[in-house]
Amino acid sequence: MAVRLFEGKQHAAAYLQYRVAPHELINRIMSFMEKKTEKQFTLAVDVGCGSGQGTILLAPYFTKVVGTDVSPAQLEMALANSNPPNVSYRQCPAEELPFASGEVDLVTAMTAAHWFDCQRFLQEADRVLRPGGCLALVSYTMDMELEYGDISDKLNDICKEFYAALLPFRNPYLGSSSVKIYLDMFASCPYPDKEWNECLHVKRTLPLSGYIGMVETFSSYQLLQQKDPAEAERLSNDIRNKLLSTMKVSSADTEVTLIVKYFYWSACKP
Repeated sequence: MAVRLFEGKQHAAAYLQYRVAPHELINRIMSFMEKKTEKQFTLAVDVGCGSGQGTILLAPYFTKVVGTDVSPAQLEMALANSNPPNVSYRQCPAEELPFASGEVDLVTAMTAAHWFDCQRFLQEADRVLRPGGCLALVSYTMDMELEYGDISDKLNDICKEFYAALLPFRNPYLGSSSVKIYLDMFASCPYPDKEWNECLHVKRTLPLSGYIGMVETFSSYQLLQQKDPAEAERLSNDIRNKLLSTMKVSSADTEVTLIVKYFYWSACKP
């Protein structure tokens, strides 16, 4: 099953503005590659690249990096971004990559593979990877947390209210957590040399409004917004006001620490 989402221009713009670029994960992926294969880092392909935040993080390590996505709106945002000269983008499905067999050194998908036709994608990744090339899939759980002084637990109780309100709008394909999809893909990957990793906490300091904005990019929030725009706005405002009241501040520009819980797996093609 391949699922097409994140294709509206406003959603794509919010995705570019609010999603976290996980450079810590890139460091881990490259460390895995350097241990497993000869240092032939010519071409990396970032599948389901969205607006390119993760794609550009690969640029220092490869001669050429190509981000691919099925969404024209997402690629428009990626192209509008400040891209290194060795980064380019192509529109295509994850299951039909425009590369020759054995041409690619690294295939990545960052917070995207759960929307792919998983078995077809794994077969396509295997086709384009060279022997010794690597596949790395990255995602995170929905339960992001906030840190702020000594009231972090109170803030996270409010965050849980946000997630609980969105749960009925979560795509049933994902279930209550996308971790199982990635575990199933990991089990299906035929490469004997592979590693599963959970959970890496990535911390970012950002305005409280940035946290709200990131949750609003979730597919569950977007579905609520499509079905009932007034209720979506009411929910965001209610959560924002509760957080501000608990923090005893008046401005959503007040900075908090966001904790995103990533998991990922890497595999090396024989």
